[in-house]
This record gives sequence, C-alpha cells and structure tokens, in this order.
Amino acid sequence: MLKKLFFLCIIRPIVLLVTGVHVRGQNHLPKEGASIVVSNHNSHLDTMVLMSLYPLRRLPKVRPVAAFDYFMKNRVVAWFSQHVIGIIPLKRKVSKDEGHPFAPVHKALDVGETIILFPEGSRGEPEEMSPFKTGVAHLSKVYPDVPVIPIYIHGAGKALPKGEALFVPFIIDVVIGEALYNRDEDHKTFTKRLETAVNKLEQKYKEIV
Repeated sequence: MLKKLFFLCIIRPIVLLVTGVHVRGQNHLPKEGASIVVSNHNSHLDTMVLMSLYPLRRLPKVRPVAAFDYFMKNRVVAWFSQHVIGIIPLKRKVSKDEGHPFAPVHKALDVGETIILFPEGSRGEPEEMSPFKTGVAHLSKVYPDVPVIPIYIHGAGKALPKGEALFVPFIIDVVIGEALYNRDEDHKTFTKRLETAVNKLEQKYKEIV
C-alpha cells in the first residue's frame, strides 16, 4: 500500500507530468509474469521512470536491484528503499557462507516478479553508456524462458544528474525493445547482444527526433 501511494501521489506526478515522459514500444513490456528489465543508467530517476511504466496493481511485483552498500547504509534509507521502493539489495562482494549473490533475485523471479537491472553497474555521465557487465547474462542463462527487455532512456541524466539533489524539469524519452532470451549462449556473447540491442534503441531514438 505504501508503495502504491508513494508512486501515485509523488513519483507519477513528477515523472509523468513534470518531465513529460515519452514512451515508445510500450507493447514490448510484459505486464504479467517474471521478466528482467535492462536499461542504460545515468540517474536515480531511471528507476522511478521504469517503475512508472507499470500499472499500480503491478507495482508491488516490480523490484529494482540496487547496491547493498549504498541503499542499506542507514536504517532510514534501508527502510524506505525496501518498504516503499521495494528494492532487492545486492552485495557487491559476497562470502561463500552467504550463498549465491543472486539468490534474492532468483527468489523474486521464481514467484513471477519483474526485476530491474542496470548492467553498466553504476550511473554514468548524462547520455553516455559504459560497457555492460555480465551479470544479466548469467541470470538469464539460469532462467532461459524469462524475457529480458532492453530499454533505452534519454534525458533522465539531465533531469537529475549524478551527484545532484536538485531536480530539473527535462523531457525524458523511453524506447522499449523486443524481448531477448538466452538460449544457451555464453555470458560474453549474450552481454554483447544485449548491449547492442540497447545501442540500437538509442539510434532509433535519434532517428525519430
């Protein structure tokens, strides 16, 4: 309930009205069942934009994967991140005693939730994309029938740049591509295919505008 109210009263008015988000390829976004949503990453606003693409009834099952050391650094941030945003905190370094680092993500996919991942690993400079890490490829190989949805976001890095607390109204564009599946590809091959898919969405955006 808190999550729905937060998005309905605060996030959606900001993301959808103030910034004027333009979405292309909405039909490619699964509204039910397990899925892995992958996007470029320039701003904390990216997560809010992606989550706002879903109807309110689906929001409780939309779970961004976020760095444990950043979002669990104090009780207030940890409580808000888990109970309002619904993040899955992921540790960058996990000991053998703690089990598989993606175990919480596996659990979420097993119950049909939508996972949001940023394969660049951290926020980059506005409108610049860093090479993708291979985590999504390893995950999709375990779940070959779960769709991986490539998305390109333009403008969020300018609306709320990394290291800035001041929100600047700026038009945000979202281009959603067709689902990819890892049919027994090695992690480097699939990662390259995924990165290429997001790059093609960027080019598609540039051709449109």
